[in-house]
Amino acid sequence: MLVLAVDTATPAVTAGLVDLEQGADAANPVRVRTVASRVRVDPRAHAEVLTPQILECLTEAGRSRTEIDAIVVGVGPGPFTGLRVGMATAAAFGDALGIPVYGACSLDAIAADAAVDPAVPPPVELPPEAELLVVTDARRREVYWARYREGARVAGPEVCKPSDLDAGEATAIAGSASHVDFFDLPVLPAETPSPAGLVRVVAAEVLSRSVPEPLVPLYLRRPDAVENAYRRLDRTGE
Repeated sequence: MLVLAVDTATPAVTAGLVDLEQGADAANPVRVRTVASRVRVDPRAHAEVLTPQILECLTEAGRSRTEIDAIVVGVGPGPFTGLRVGMATAAAFGDALGIPVYGACSLDAIAADAAVDPAVPPPVELPPEAELLVVTDARRREVYWARYREGARVAGPEVCKPSDLDAGEATAIAGSASHVDFFDLPVLPAETPSPAGLVRVVAAEVLSRSVPEPLVPLYLRRPDAVENAYRRLDRTGE
């Protein structure tokens, strides 16, 4: 299956085409191969670059839009403005092509990338019972976070200041390069959701061609504009 994967939950604008196949056995249930990908780190350019990135991936892969079988989109957590760009674009492509659109937690995608050797040897080898902490930039000096054990999320997603985050039993961390150093943990080389990571999160649903759940963005808090309005009201009393 050819899957289009996009994510705008972090400062990175990500798009890619991924080949997804059933694996050979229970130990390897799915086979995921990135065909083409584009990543641009620019938190103010989500709307301008996402669709051109998708078209560039199609051109590089020599594939047409009609060959896409499904779409996977990161649903956050992420800031309101950036997150809705990716979700609206994915929904529009899915509607135009008549194909299903599956939502994937963006933190789960980073955890999936960290669990798979991403072309370079990881700096730390995690035992099966170890926990992984994933953090991304939530702005306002806060982070979005979740913890994982054996590939499954065991806590989060939540948002808080790094100093208030309980790392629990985490023995390694992945995610935003600007925030992992707040924690005294070995860092795994997975910073933002990759197309392959996004697809891995919902691979079973995509392969079974199940009806996707409605896309629900994980904002975790009110948009900045609404929050600022509430603060002004608090100051003026009006």
